[in-house]
Amino acid sequence: MHPPASRHRIVRSDKAEDGLTRQRFDSYDAAYDELERYYGDFCCSDDDRVEYTIVCEPFNSPDGMGINQPGE
Repeated sequence: MHPPASRHRIVRSDKAEDGLTRQRFDSYDAAYDELERYYGDFCCSDDDRVEYTIVCEPFNSPDGMGINQPGE
């Protein structure tokens, strides 16, 4: 099996780092599922909710070594 050509990561709108932003995912769907779990803990009126975006990056980009799965 070939490694994925790209990986996905979650970035915060304020560019800060946290447990979600340090993870890497094999697919957009895996990153989306993790965000869905995060947002599921909030009420729609919560003011302290951080906005996140999923971005795709080449697998061999210089800012990371491999793919982390949730919980690693």
